[in-house]
Amino acid sequence: MKKKINKMMILIATVTILLTMVLITVVYYDLFRRQVLEDLKSYGLLLSNCSSVEEIEQSGVPVESDLRLTIIGSDGRVLYDNEADSVAMGNHSSRPEIREAMQDGEGEAVRNSETLSRSTFYYAIRLADGSILRLSKDARSIYSIFSQALPMMAGIFIVLLILCMVAAKVLTAKLIAPIEKLAENIGECTEMQTYEELTPFMVMIRKQHEDIMKNARMRQEFSANVSHELKTPLTSISGYAELIETGMASEQDTVRFAHGIHNSANRLLTLINDIIRLSELDGTEGEADTELLDIHEMAQNCVEMLSMSAEKHNVTIALSGTECYVTANRQMMEELLYNLCDNAIRYNNPGGSVDVQTYAREDHTYLIVKDTGIGISKEHQERIFERFYRVDKSRSKSTGGTGLGLAIVKHIIAKSHANLELESEPGKGTTIKVVF
Repeated sequence: MKKKINKMMILIATVTILLTMVLITVVYYDLFRRQVLEDLKSYGLLLSNCSSVEEIEQSGVPVESDLRLTIIGSDGRVLYDNEADSVAMGNHSSRPEIREAMQDGEGEAVRNSETLSRSTFYYAIRLADGSILRLSKDARSIYSIFSQALPMMAGIFIVLLILCMVAAKVLTAKLIAPIEKLAENIGECTEMQTYEELTPFMVMIRKQHEDIMKNARMRQEFSANVSHELKTPLTSISGYAELIETGMASEQDTVRFAHGIHNSANRLLTLINDIIRLSELDGTEGEADTELLDIHEMAQNCVEMLSMSAEKHNVTIALSGTECYVTANRQMMEELLYNLCDNAIRYNNPGGSVDVQTYAREDHTYLIVKDTGIGISKEHQERIFERFYRVDKSRSKSTGGTGLGLAIVKHIIAKSHANLELESEPGKGTTIKVVF
């Protein structure tokens, strides 16, 4: 990055110096041209009262030795020239300065000689008798001026270029210094003294850095939790199988051990399915396929499906509300309903109830799952949507929970652009409201 900025600054400086030198030369030549023409005009005005060569010579006006005087008649014939034979000179009526003087009273022109690298400046003025007095003077052309000044300009260019290179290096170092410091101290980037324009980027970079570190810690914790959660049922399965294999288990124990193996295997399958689903939700960046869904009808199906589980836990589950619709992904809505209702059943008290409500109001659709279970204290409410986080670990394992249900719910809520509200109090139950 340093080299790129340095090269760009040197390139800009080089182009600027070259353009400046060319512009100065052009401006200087234009001033020089104006001065020569002004001098010719001054001589012309002084000599305009003279009607003949004799009068010009007697006028007392000092005429420079390199100044050429020509008198042209009204018909274009040359009457007098102080440097050439007037008889041999052709008709001058077609010359631009002569034609302009005949029409407007005065005219001027500049003709360049590429072979001699010189320019001839002409000024013509109409006299009282209709003849034209033309004054001309040879001077260096812009090309000769430029070529003569070229060595000096080249020297100046080299000096300026060296100064620009040094300045570019210093400025580049100062420009990049805050960014390098930011890279070395990314954790304290918002506390650094730097350019005002970099502050939003630094805040954003620090936030991204914090998110990356947070995600890294979460993934590390997730990996450790997965290993622990998988190890427990696998240990049980291995222990039961070893007892059966060695013949140490009786027929009654074999049936009991087989039941334990079956339960542990089911727990493993449930855990693996939840982990796979979480990975799918994490890896899906685009929008899922959506359709118009009757959330009341889907809640009814979920309640019917979980009625046996509720009966097994000595909990009643019921649905109330009206037909209402959301535009969402069907699979995600089924998982959302299942996890919310399943959690409400698992963490309920014997003889408790689960009330599921659906209704629409003010362009929003509401899904409410209310239970009379153990409740959640304030210190746990912010963390229950984390993976494998359990308020009551022993109860969760006894009911077969994986600790991933609410983490899946959180992902689905975010991907469905919905909002979730939680109200809970220990011993009084929990109410979860989802607003679409």
